[in-house]
Amino acid sequence: MTVVTSDDSRRASASAIKDALRQRGDAGRAGQQKRYLKSELDFLGVTVPDLRTVVKAAVRTEQDVIALADELWDDQVFEHRLAAVEVLKAKTALLTDHDLPFIERLIRQAAGWALVDPLSGDIAGRIALTHQGAWRDIDRWATDADFWIRRSALLALLPGIRSNRPDTTRFEKYAVPMLAEKEFFIRKAIGWVLRELSKHDPGYVATFTGRHLKQMSGVTFREAIRRLPEADAERLAKQR
Repeated sequence: MTVVTSDDSRRASASAIKDALRQRGDAGRAGQQKRYLKSELDFLGVTVPDLRTVVKAAVRTEQDVIALADELWDDQVFEHRLAAVEVLKAKTALLTDHDLPFIERLIRQAAGWALVDPLSGDIAGRIALTHQGAWRDIDRWATDADFWIRRSALLALLPGIRSNRPDTTRFEKYAVPMLAEKEFFIRKAIGWVLRELSKHDPGYVATFTGRHLKQMSGVTFREAIRRLPEADAERLAKQR
């Protein structure tokens, strides 16, 4: 009699996902995606809706999502890695602060916004909403040498903002030292967080922006004022 282990089951699930993705691939789309994302990964050319359909069917009864995500991530195919991200997104409620080191490893290996942003904004940030211990890792990310990790610290604040639980103290702790950075993806992330904050608290964003006008890059400023009341946006633009 053959004994089926959890490892066997996990590998079978990962293999089924990869096979389903391969069947939905399109070579022309794959080339376009690779050029758009400027990635060294291989691409199958699967649309995001198709990928999510495949993952949704596969994770209905899956419990060991970390192991499944790790199995999917462990090659150089973009859609396999994105499927790993979608597995984690679908089962974030099962994750805790103890899973942050794994998420951090994926962010370091992702080195691109299409994977980094959901890992930080949709997964790490959501974990931190219910497991306060996660902030120990995320606080450390804000001063990491890798700018993708620093970006992730900023984007991890988004779930709290969107659930009307903004942490502006932590935002300023992260963002103010980064305002002078030249890296586009940091500048954009600071602006992105400010834009989301402005939907709930435009007064705070107007005040913060006015206080840091001279330090803000153009891209940060444009994102910060995008959702502000017209009068505030015009006043800040004139001051700048």
